[in-house]
Amino acid sequence: MKKRLMMLMVVGVLILMAACSMEPPVDEEDTAGDETGDEGSTDDLVIGFSISTLNNPFFVTLADGSEEKADELGIELRTIDAQDDVSKQISDVEDLIQQNVDIIMINPTDSSSVGTAVESANEAGIPVITVDRESETGDVAVHVASDNTAGGELAGELMVELVGEGAAVAELEGIPGSSAARERGEGFNNVAESQLEIVASQTANFNRSEGLTVMENILRSHSDIEGVFAHNDEMALGALEAAEAEGHDLIIIGFDATDDAVEAVEDGRLNGTIAQQPILIGEEAVEAALKLANGEDVDSFIPVELQVIQ
Repeated sequence: MKKRLMMLMVVGVLILMAACSMEPPVDEEDTAGDETGDEGSTDDLVIGFSISTLNNPFFVTLADGSEEKADELGIELRTIDAQDDVSKQISDVEDLIQQNVDIIMINPTDSSSVGTAVESANEAGIPVITVDRESETGDVAVHVASDNTAGGELAGELMVELVGEGAAVAELEGIPGSSAARERGEGFNNVAESQLEIVASQTANFNRSEGLTVMENILRSHSDIEGVFAHNDEMALGALEAAEAEGHDLIIIGFDATDDAVEAVEDGRLNGTIAQQPILIGEEAVEAALKLANGEDVDSFIPVELQVIQ
């Protein structure tokens, strides 16, 4: 009887030991991971990007450069087209703030009015990066752009070289209030005021069809002009179309080096364009956003080099 009782006790102990051995082991690495988190990962980083318009090849290329760099770095990038509408851009940025994005990149439609959106992001504690165009107000952590004033000066120097000193020229201006229009015009006039005669300066809002219409009107009033500087290639191509239709042989210089403009330069129809690097601008902006998110120091202005294409 005692032997049988002893055997039953041994069997019970063995069963209990077997049951314990079936419990899953604790993974020390998993536990450590839960405690330390996934510091330095970009998996959860979200960047909102309000872009002025995707109806312009330059900004399409800029957006593409941003998207490709974000994909490469494993960052979620939410791009919204403001459609060149100041009110829509402000509303778009408010939406991004409500989405709790980590960083907001803004390519302003209007450098003055966009300050309202920048200040809203400041109040929400979201860092702002401006791209290609500046914001006149609000706290901007980083600005990524070409030196538009220097680019305008390059265009002025090229114009003087091609038409000669004292020639009558026209200027097609970009969107009033945008830093790009202001700075490109300033740079061009730095050179032109002392070496050329600017007989007409009118806005065509960075738009090709408006560039055509404005150029037609200028040619009716100033048929003696010899050259035109447009603040972007879209307006330059519109001006080119108007000049060709009227049979005027003009020296026309644009800005941005879009594919259409470069092709027109290669064909000998457009005389030059100032080349920005929109893909690089987009890439630099995303990389700056990542550094800000990681608490790294970033220069307040990141310049992107320009060159003349003729």
